[in-house]
Amino acid sequence: MTRAELASDEAAIRLGGGAKAIDRQHEKGRLTARERIAKLLDPGTELFELGLWAGWGLYAEYGGAPAAGVVTGLGTVAGRRVMVIANDATVKAGAFFPMTCKKVLRAQRIATENRLPLVYLVDSAGVFLPLQDEVFPDEDDFGRIFRNNAVISGAGIPQFAAIMGNCVAGGGYLPVLCDVLLMTEGSGLYLAGPALVRAAIGQVVDSEALGGAKMHAAVSGTIDYREPNDPACLERLRRLIGALPPDKTSHSVSAAPGGEDPWEAFTKPEYDVRGLLALLLDEATPFDEYKAEYGQTVVCGWGKLGGQTVGVVANQKTRVKAASGPVQFGGVLYVDSAEKAARFVMDCNQLRVPILFVQNVNGFMVGRESEESGIIKAGAKLVNAISNSVVPKLTLITGGSYGAGNYALCGKAFDPRFIFAWPNAQYAVMGGNQAASTLLDVQVQALKRAGKEPDAAELAALRDRVKADYDKQTDIRYAAARLWVDAIVRPEGTRDALLTALAVVTRYDDGRPFQTGVFQV
Repeated sequence: MTRAELASDEAAIRLGGGAKAIDRQHEKGRLTARERIAKLLDPGTELFELGLWAGWGLYAEYGGAPAAGVVTGLGTVAGRRVMVIANDATVKAGAFFPMTCKKVLRAQRIATENRLPLVYLVDSAGVFLPLQDEVFPDEDDFGRIFRNNAVISGAGIPQFAAIMGNCVAGGGYLPVLCDVLLMTEGSGLYLAGPALVRAAIGQVVDSEALGGAKMHAAVSGTIDYREPNDPACLERLRRLIGALPPDKTSHSVSAAPGGEDPWEAFTKPEYDVRGLLALLLDEATPFDEYKAEYGQTVVCGWGKLGGQTVGVVANQKTRVKAASGPVQFGGVLYVDSAEKAARFVMDCNQLRVPILFVQNVNGFMVGRESEESGIIKAGAKLVNAISNSVVPKLTLITGGSYGAGNYALCGKAFDPRFIFAWPNAQYAVMGGNQAASTLLDVQVQALKRAGKEPDAAELAALRDRVKADYDKQTDIRYAAARLWVDAIVRPEGTRDALLTALAVVTRYDDGRPFQTGVFQV
């Protein structure tokens, strides 16, 4: 994926449902989701968007769902850092697709773990009915959002909701379960709209009388503030958020050193990862490498990021020579490197220091010698330590993220507070060439069992087709579409992204003790 392709795709996603849909929103006297967010945030600040690529390439039979029809991200309002969740009514009237639910749930989880106030800008028609069976029932679906609203409120994390359009059916629970509720004139809040009410009970009632802002302000008492329009609502919302206790001073966010050129070296097959760390970490503080002469295919150590001490676990991408034994390949986890990383993760937890994982990993070393030396046992130690880690974890994928290496370097399944990836990153159970060979062999054996012996040309065509399909799945946009990463960040923007994330994850420490359970020895 080239820079031009990345920029073009991002611009298209940010258009939501397109120019005509934006015009229709304006004709109703309403702002779009992104326009609302821009007015809500402090002047001179921008949304640090999460999940931009959610839904990319999905739901084509329904016309697609850019950004899954909802905008989420970190922003600053009245000097307070908040999580913003805004339905994009230009995309199928803001209806919830399966990925919409998962994106909102991810935003709620980030906010909960880091005790961030949440701001919901509600403008949604509710469940996307053609996919209701994938949206409605499960623990990671629509209802879980409302369950979370109640639990988040119970945890004392402020939630603000502004209804600025449709708020229909079960979706009505979201704003009503929040702590503060605003609503604009012309919006509607009801469990069943006029048409459904007429069909269900024969009652004829218009939307204003059924669930308009005036009714809910004066009759039902459901809303706290009735506003004439979007700008007035957003201004009131800014004042209400400004009543929250001020944030503690956070780490400084500054531009990464150098321009684009210094980063180019770290997209190549081999490089010394210490050079990359020098660009990511604070220049003024030396990097104290841990066990530098042992387990050299993983670099661990202590550095500072925005003045905050962090532990770093990063794949080394050069070949190294162990003190005893053969040359070890960069990007591969060996027994010594896995055990070193496990011990370092434990030290970070003992000292309550956040951990930054920098992934460019092919996986664990395989073969007879590796198995005899206990590679599975060593990997289990690392997985155990990361799974039970109680300090904040950030994960950055700069290249390959393959197989068990993804797990051992804190992939999505291991609860990183944030997970970012570069545009060149690849995410899969194994590399394309290995997968193509394996899958090809399976398909050839199936053909032979069916009595067909493929010739050389057929084999070549079959291999090309298998590899093309697999390469499509390893594209980082494929992963981002499914929320396996929170954001695709350009290399030169990585330090800023990490600084923003670190400022959020160090807001709160719940004080849980670190304990690992049984370790393989």
